[in-house]
Amino acid sequence: MKYIIIGLGNFGSSLAEKLTEQGNEVIGIDTDMSKVDAFKEKISHTICMDATDEFTVSGLPLKDTDIVVIAIGENQGANVMATALFKSLKVKRLISKATNHIHKRVLQAIGVDEIVLPEEESAERWAKKLCLKGIVNSFELNNDYSIVQVKMPKKYNGKSILEMQIKEKYNLLVLTTISNSEVDTAIGKKRSVSNVKGVADPHDILYKEDVLVVYGANKDIQRFLK
Repeated sequence: MKYIIIGLGNFGSSLAEKLTEQGNEVIGIDTDMSKVDAFKEKISHTICMDATDEFTVSGLPLKDTDIVVIAIGENQGANVMATALFKSLKVKRLISKATNHIHKRVLQAIGVDEIVLPEEESAERWAKKLCLKGIVNSFELNNDYSIVQVKMPKKYNGKSILEMQIKEKYNLLVLTTISNSEVDTAIGKKRSVSNVKGVADPHDILYKEDVLVVYGANKDIQRFLK
């Protein structure tokens, strides 16, 4: 896949490096030439430019880019301007970094697809989430093994864990499952509630809205999701 990462601070550079390591093509952009030079050997491509300038940005290969991440953190104004610019250029998928919850609400008003709060989510988790379709959340045990929350593949709807043969086919262990349901609130509205079902039983029946919590090798998790 092809990514553009705007802002090579701690979060942006770490995300760009990890995406590059996983075989993706990444363009890392920053206005600070020292950062561009520091990461030119670790990221597919690095460019020193102002991502709030429409003329300059329009020269980027946006049509061929799968995901744009606005990772500018120190300058909220530049973050919002760059986010609004890329949103107006109708990129395929736009993710922006928020430094606090007020900033997050501003980005939501712009209509950003997804928002990152780095103090709550690591670059490692986001790299995995972006590379593996279907990942909800993940906990990296080391470079090779992880515990991940994954969306239930629709083809297994109504089947048991035993019938899925996830251990036999993919060498993965289902630790538990999470189901989502709606409950009425005191003010008459509904809210979504996640229910963790405890230690998984082979005879548990799974449904398409469920989330699986599985443990295994990253290569096997990727094979399962594909």
